[in-house]
Amino acid sequence: MGRTLAFSHSSARDKALVLFWRKGYQATTLDDLITAMEISRSSFYATFVDKRGLFLDCLDLFAQRTQDLVRRARTEMPPVDALQSFFERNLIGTRGTRASWGCMLVNTVLEMADVDDELSARASSHLADMQAAFEDCLLDANCGPARAGELAALLMLVNEGVRVASRRKLSSRQQLAPIETAFRLLRSAIA
Repeated sequence: MGRTLAFSHSSARDKALVLFWRKGYQATTLDDLITAMEISRSSFYATFVDKRGLFLDCLDLFAQRTQDLVRRARTEMPPVDALQSFFERNLIGTRGTRASWGCMLVNTVLEMADVDDELSARASSHLADMQAAFEDCLLDANCGPARAGELAALLMLVNEGVRVASRRKLSSRQQLAPIETAFRLLRSAIA
């Protein structure tokens, strides 16, 4: 019979996710992970196999949680309001130091472009899923399919820009103004 884990898999993975989100894939060392996750090296290898596999797992988890934020907002309010709320509450409204970390998906695309095609493609795929979620909201707001696709692409560019801008440590007001403008234009385009 194998030994039981002396740590919580999900808690350790969450700690790794935070570290990868803050530092990126390349700057995060195995020693950083073991320290942050509060596990032994042997437990790390036995549970997570390697840094790359753990990173992919964390990237997928980050994407799932981000998608969940959009889904949750859609159950609470009309579709366009849900999108605007996602941008305002979850991009600007993040408390503490996490507000300046940007988005793990966007960060990965930027960090891994022309360095690691698989990691960059995985993050890009998750961003495409987010864009599809934006498009679904716009379709639910009675936006025509072609227009919904165009506006979802525009929103994704706003999303990526705001996430990069947050790394510049701009004030919330400086980040919020373009979001308000984008949604004012989006609402008039749908009307």
